[in-house]
Amino acid sequence: MLLVLLLTGTGLFMVASAGEVWGQFNYGNSFYFVERQALFAGVGLIAMSFFAKLPYLFWKQYASVGLAAAFLLLIAVLIPGIGMVRNGSQSWIGVGALSFQPSEWMKMALVFYLAAILSERKKVIHLFWKGLFTPLVTIGAAFGFIMLQPDLGTAAVMGGTAFLLLFSAGAPIRFFATIGALAISGLVLLIASAPYRIKRITAYLDPWSDPLGSGFQIIQSLYAVGPGGLFGHGYGESRQKYYYLPEPQTDFIFAIWTEETGFLGALWVIILFFLLIWRGIYIAMRLDDPFGTLLVFGLTGMLSLQSFINLGVVTGLIPVTGVTLPFLSYGGSSLTMTLLLAGIVLSTSRHMR
Repeated sequence: MLLVLLLTGTGLFMVASAGEVWGQFNYGNSFYFVERQALFAGVGLIAMSFFAKLPYLFWKQYASVGLAAAFLLLIAVLIPGIGMVRNGSQSWIGVGALSFQPSEWMKMALVFYLAAILSERKKVIHLFWKGLFTPLVTIGAAFGFIMLQPDLGTAAVMGGTAFLLLFSAGAPIRFFATIGALAISGLVLLIASAPYRIKRITAYLDPWSDPLGSGFQIIQSLYAVGPGGLFGHGYGESRQKYYYLPEPQTDFIFAIWTEETGFLGALWVIILFFLLIWRGIYIAMRLDDPFGTLLVFGLTGMLSLQSFINLGVVTGLIPVTGVTLPFLSYGGSSLTMTLLLAGIVLSTSRHMR
């Protein structure tokens, strides 16, 4: 709980600084983003305290219902007039600040469902038709609906989390070799089918080949991260947030934080994530219930993958994808959902050996 509170508090400080310029320019209020982030943090913390007291086996009982609801929401978001288009993706439902992403719900629902079904099939997990066929079909369907939006970043996090769960459940290694080859082939086809994805790959390999186009974001991000040095320019003193770096309060918030607080500030965030992930694994390995173990492994794995992808994008280690940094990036539905999931992990921790 302490780690979650520290990350959430750090995130509010980040959003307050990274979003002040865009908030003043677009809404006439430099505190626009942090005020809304604080509101959703409050809602999320209330949800976390509630779900921390709810028996975690509740999620096993209603895992199938939650998955069905997630699929219905993914279908609804694709219907014109219901789904909202932002940044080229039709992945939102709602009005203004009250909108949410059904894909966030699907990530959570899929973890619940896979933890429930795999915990019941541990003895047949090595058999394809009896143990793996149904989970694979479900993963493929969820991945396909999210790609129709399209949202490759969220789909990658969800798919990676699903395969971490299969590995934790004891699926044979030969299975991962086959699926891995198919997944790489599919990823290549997905990239080749969309020109903007090809541009992202070329920008990753050489951002200076198109510095004002596809390479612009990563170049500006490195201009923020590099000059931060050991101590940074000082809190609130970022230069890149003045309309140089797009989305400074969401996907690239870590770049602004590093520019202002330097290597030490970046290290603070990385250590907090490392400790949180370690604590999740610690809890999972001390639970006697297979469902609880897989549930915590899945939620911890999802947090790990999303954090790694975001930090990798910001520092130029992987191509640009639209993945936010858990607890820290601006986004009401994402923050609320992350805190809710933290409450579920806290609920399972009551049953540790």
